[in-house]
This record gives sequence, structure tokens and C-alpha cells, in this order.
Amino acid sequence: MGKFKFGVNLWGAENRENWVAKCRRVEALGYDVISVPDHLGSGRNSPFPALTMAAAVTQRPRVGTLVSNVPFYNFALFARDVVTTVKMTGDRLDLGLGSGHMKSEFDDAGLPWTPAKERIEYLAKSLDHLREHFAAEGITPPPLLLAGNSDGVLSLAAREADIAGFAGLRQAPGKPPGTFRLDDAERMDERVAFFRSHANDRDPELNMLVQRVVVADDRRAAAESWREEVKDQDGLDVDTLLETPQLLFGTTGEMVRQLQERRERYGFSYITVFEPMLETFAPVVKELSGQ
Repeated sequence: MGKFKFGVNLWGAENRENWVAKCRRVEALGYDVISVPDHLGSGRNSPFPALTMAAAVTQRPRVGTLVSNVPFYNFALFARDVVTTVKMTGDRLDLGLGSGHMKSEFDDAGLPWTPAKERIEYLAKSLDHLREHFAAEGITPPPLLLAGNSDGVLSLAAREADIAGFAGLRQAPGKPPGTFRLDDAERMDERVAFFRSHANDRDPELNMLVQRVVVADDRRAAAESWREEVKDQDGLDVDTLLETPQLLFGTTGEMVRQLQERRERYGFSYITVFEPMLETFAPVVKELSGQ
């Protein structure tokens, strides 16, 4: 079982100075990876320029997309950006790819919103184009992270990825596209088992994108408060939330034990948190670094 690795998904920056400060703070706190999502909206960075800057102003962390929304892009133009970023980051890029899940962003970009099966097929085809460009440039392909929750993406990740990304989110039945529900611990068991059943003898690293970190002396009270705050998780009681691997509640020591138990149960050794949890989660990173 792999040692723990920790990343932060940075959302954006007001200016160069702010971005440099964020990236250097991530490094100082001991995180291993600086990642950037691929979303539209005010304050959202374009991933590849931001990652190139992140690599330029830090020494140790790897940088990566978590994840590039591949159906946004033309194959050739996307491959050009990836190859350039590999070169400009000194081979520190981890390339995270996904099939897209926010219909509103496709609408905002003026792009067609196609069925999930078509988006996943487009994602799969992009891998061949990327490999062709890597070969033509004579560069070693970067580590590939494929993230998703569907059978289609997980089976593709099982065949192709160096890292499989799990967020434990699924479309809420009967709700508008982009309304998500958390998978509980048993559902996550099933998703990981499905992935492994398609991986044959391959053993990719497993990443969990943690949705919330709450430091508290009383785990149950913290989970109850969070459940009241989030209104679209009906059916998930407090006991269920406390066991859900996408959530961390408790003291630093309790979170350390939760992550150790979840690594044993699921294989999640690469843990990513969102930017607002950067400081909150840092003591856990310190405790588990190198373990």
C-alpha cells in the first residue's frame, strides 16, 4: 500500500502576487501537489498558465489539472497546451482529465452538452491524440489521472490511468444537471470494487478529493451542523456522514485515523483538499507525511 501524498486544489487568484503567495504557502505547509480545476466563472484561473507559474515559483510540489474538462477542447489545441506545459514545468506535470459534468458551463461556453457516453468516448479518444503528440515531441508522457464516478470513466481509468480520481459524487435523481449527492461508504466500496475488477493486474494510485474538512472536538456535532447547512443530502444521517470517505470531521488525531482506515479499506493514499481547507488540513499533512 502506497505512502500518503497530499494535494490542494487551488481555485484562483486576484493577481500574480496573490497566486505566487498561495503556491509558496502550499509548498511551505508540506503538500505534495498543487492542482487547478478547469471551470468557468469569475476568478477562475485558466489551468495551464497557472500551473506553469506555480512550477516556476516553487521547488518541490508537482503541479496538475484536477481535472481538465476534455470535451471543452479541440484535440490538437489541447495537446499543444499539454506538451508546452510539460516542457515549461520541467516534467512536474500530472495530467488530470475528466469528461465534464456541469451542463451550465457548456452552455456558458457555447458548446453542445452531449450524453455522458459521448463525452466519455471523446475523453478516451483524446488519450490517443495526446500520445501521438508526446511521441512527435520526443517527450515522456506525464502521469495520467482520470477522474469520475461512472462505470464508463472508471473502467477507462482502470485500463489507462496512473492515478484514478474519486470524488464520490453522483447526479441527484430528478434534479437539474449539476446537482450532486454524496456516495456513502458502502457505495464507495462498490465503486472501488468496480474499478479494481477492470484493472486486471494494474495497480494505479487512488486519489480521493475530500469535499469538506471540519476541525472539531465533537465529530458528531460537526457532522450534524454540516448536514443542516447542506440541504440536498437528504437520506444521509449523521452516522452515515461520519463514515463517508469524502468528509473529514474531528480533531487532527481523529482525521489521521480516519485517513489511515480509509487507505486500508479503499486504497486512498493520495488525498486532495480544496483551497479553503489549506490551513485547516495542514496539521494532518504534517502528521502523515512520509507514512
